Amino acid sequence: MTSQVSSAAEMADEANDAVLGGQRAPLSGTTGTDGGDGKEVRRLDRVIIRFAGDSGDGMQLTGDRFTSETASFGNDLSTLPNFPAEIRAPAGTLPGVSSFQLHFADHDILTPGDAPNVLVAMNPAALKANIDDVPRGAEIIVNTDEFTKRPMAKVGYATNPLEDGSLEAYNVHPVPLTTLTIEALKEFGLSRKEAERSKNMFALGLLSWMYHRPTEGTETFLRQKFAKKPQIAEANVAAFRAGWNFGETTEDFAVSYEVAPASQAFPTGTYRNISGNLALSYGLIAAGRLADLPLYLGSYPITPASDILHELSRHKNFGVRTFQAEDEIAGIGAALGAAFGGALGVTTTSGPGVALKSETIGLAVSLELPLLIIDIQRGGPSTGLPTKTEQADLLQAMYGRNGEAPVPIVAPQTPADCFDAAIDAARIALTYRTPVFLLSDGYLANGSEPWRIPETDSLPDLTTPFATGPNHTLADGTDVFWPYKRDPQTLARPWAVPGTPGLEHRIGGIEKQDGTGNISYDPANHDLMVRTRQAKIDNIEVPDLVVDDPAGARTLVLGWGSTYGPITAAVRRLRAAGQPIAQAHLRHLNPFPRNLGEVLKSYDKVVVPEMNLGQLAMLLRAKYLVDAHSFNQVNGMPFKAEQLATALKEAIDA
Repeated sequence: MTSQVSSAAEMADEANDAVLGGQRAPLSGTTGTDGGDGKEVRRLDRVIIRFAGDSGDGMQLTGDRFTSETASFGNDLSTLPNFPAEIRAPAGTLPGVSSFQLHFADHDILTPGDAPNVLVAMNPAALKANIDDVPRGAEIIVNTDEFTKRPMAKVGYATNPLEDGSLEAYNVHPVPLTTLTIEALKEFGLSRKEAERSKNMFALGLLSWMYHRPTEGTETFLRQKFAKKPQIAEANVAAFRAGWNFGETTEDFAVSYEVAPASQAFPTGTYRNISGNLALSYGLIAAGRLADLPLYLGSYPITPASDILHELSRHKNFGVRTFQAEDEIAGIGAALGAAFGGALGVTTTSGPGVALKSETIGLAVSLELPLLIIDIQRGGPSTGLPTKTEQADLLQAMYGRNGEAPVPIVAPQTPADCFDAAIDAARIALTYRTPVFLLSDGYLANGSEPWRIPETDSLPDLTTPFATGPNHTLADGTDVFWPYKRDPQTLARPWAVPGTPGLEHRIGGIEKQDGTGNISYDPANHDLMVRTRQAKIDNIEVPDLVVDDPAGARTLVLGWGSTYGPITAAVRRLRAAGQPIAQAHLRHLNPFPRNLGEVLKSYDKVVVPEMNLGQLAMLLRAKYLVDAHSFNQVNGMPFKAEQLATALKEAIDA
């Protein structure tokens, strides 16, 4: 990347190279004030913090609590949880490191940040696994109690990195977190092992002081979480307060930081912090209420989709019924049966589960019933990388069934957008009587951001009428019910609930006769039914693709799904450097928006970043005969803004 782009990136909204208290000043100008304890308070426009430790150190809980308080304070934020697939990975090893990165700011942001300004490392493994991501001059807070010979040898440190000068480029804060926590909890009479477990709360208290985060919410949370163990609850609260007090009194932390609320970043409304899976769950519940239908989830637990099953099981009061099946096939079979019975049927899974569900998805295509297949994508193939993210199921969703079995595909772009995407998927399923794929991924599912709670009257009406009587008249004047007589606009067949007198009809996977739904092996009828089912999907109403295009752009970057944040951040950087580039993002991947071909052909170059080996790019080349250029990554992590900005600049200059 040219120096011009790098310089502009430092001023762009998504530049992530601010260094706190180091060799370079933070991106925004800072103002020194007295925090009331004689210490300096610096004001920043954004901060990126990464908590890292052993998978048993509670880093996800720590990050989640810091995020919740940051959201309540009013900052915009984006998070990236990153943890091993094992329930309890080997302690103190590099594969066992769990981390949680949070980017928060006083303005609109789009990604969890490229690199942390602050790294909290609970042990040598956490330091070694993350140090390459930390920019020079950044703050590193380390738990010195863990830097003993055996833990260091376990990850390949021949000498103590805190003493051998290898960390001279950083502002290192050595803190004996374990010792301080145990000392703070002496009065509770806990064993050493029990007291040690609260060291993450000590670290959370220290960071909460350092960045002026609210504390009441965390203390309330701890007392509720350990309500049945009040001694443990109060011990965690005490550790949290001890961490806060340590920051306030120690001389090692001479500066604290303020990041003002993002008061100008959002429209007026009521906001809450929400993860992608939680937003998706709420969207499904809302869709059921908007359609005035019971919501039925048939599911088998699988990472990273299981949270949806957990959440929906809590909402029976909204007409939600959840069934944890014995396997993936039973889960979707039950969901399809519920759809036949008049419910909004849903099944949740990830890529390996989609493979097992494929025959039943084909059955849903044949039966033409509304069914939502929620695929929270993860690294593959096979069971692959359960806790890492990928976008590699697009072709599976598009074609992964025998025969001609077209299925609409919808993809959310941010964690909060999962709510709207779920409602949109339900709209398509109910209106057109078809199974619909919703492709989220692990990054969206576990990441979080502020979500504006919508007004209920702004949500669409999804009310769907059932068939109530005969719909066809035979030549002899007899009125009968034809289960495959179609709506002329949508080509949807009627939805007849079992038990309705006079609407009895045959179902099954064998080809149906047009109109009557009777079994048919007639070649001409099969040709008609295949083409009709395809036409129904092709004619689904989806909005035209909206292009964000400044004057003079000859290069278009086109994305789908969770690449929205990194792509938009990269585009902001390039535009700040004076580089014209257009951006568009696809929500509907089958059918594509009707103006997509026209949009693609209006640019000299089209770049398609994907977390796969070029699946969307291949579809675009095949359908529209455009030379779409792929930029691909399959390392289990989301794109970084700087990485994409470099690639897009090269595409512009090529």
